Amino acid sequence: MPHAPGTFCWVDLETTDQRAAKTFYASLFGWTFTDVPLGPSGVYTRFQLDGRDAAAAYQQPELERARGVRSHWNLYIAVSDADASTARAAELGATILAGPLDVLTHGRMTIAVDPAGTAFYLWQAKDNPGFGVTGENNCFWWGDLHTPDRAGAKRFYEALFGWTIAPGKDKDASTYLHIHAGGRFLGGILPDSHRNPKAPPHWMPYFKTAGMDAALKQAEALGAQVFAPPVSVGGALRVAMLRDPQLAAFALFEG
Repeated sequence: MPHAPGTFCWVDLETTDQRAAKTFYASLFGWTFTDVPLGPSGVYTRFQLDGRDAAAAYQQPELERARGVRSHWNLYIAVSDADASTARAAELGATILAGPLDVLTHGRMTIAVDPAGTAFYLWQAKDNPGFGVTGENNCFWWGDLHTPDRAGAKRFYEALFGWTIAPGKDKDASTYLHIHAGGRFLGGILPDSHRNPKAPPHWMPYFKTAGMDAALKQAEALGAQVFAPPVSVGGALRVAMLRDPQLAAFALFEG
C-alpha cells in the first residue's frame, strides 16, 4: 500500500563502496540483501528485515566522487502526483536536479534541492510503495533536517507538503522543531546549537536499536566512527550519530 503523501517512504544510501556497505549494514542491523541489476551502472541493493524492504544502497557515480561528494543517505517523501509536486517545489525556490522521471514501473521520481541546499527525493508510488517495514528495531523511524535556514525550511516544507513544523510544548522557536503530517511525527529540524556549521545541509535518517551501547560497540568494530556520543533526549530516548566506514552519516536511537 502506498505511503501517505507527505510522509517519508524510503531511504537509500549512495556509497563509495557498495560491497563494503552491504557487509556493514547487514552486520549492524541484521539485514539481508538482494541485488537488482541496473544495467551498465551496476546493481541496486535492497536491504530486507525479515523479508520486508527496509532500505537500499547503490554505488556512487564516478562523476560525483570526482567532485568530492561524500557517501550519504537519501530520504524520499511520498507524493500523489510527482509532476505537480515538482512544479510546486520549483515555484517555492527549489532546484530540480532530475525528473520527474519514471523508474521502470516502480514509481515516478524527482530529485530536488531546497532553497538552503538540502537534497530530497519525491516519490509517486506505482508498483513499489517504498518501505515494507518501519516502526521496529533495526529500521528507519524518522528524519532530521540539518539546515542553516530553519525559518526558510519551515516555510518551504510546510508550503510543499502541508507539514506542521513547530517547537515542542512550552518551547520556543530556537529549540528542536517537530515535523508532523496528519498528526503523525515524521522528524524535526535541529536547533543551530546542535548543527555542525561546517557540514553541508542534509537530512539525517534515524534507525532504532534495541541496545545502544552494544550497537555502538559493534559499529565501531565494523569500522564506523561515533561523532556524537549517546545523549538523553527528553528522558525517554538516547540518541547517537555515526559515520559508516564510507563516511555516510546516520543516527541511532534507543527507547
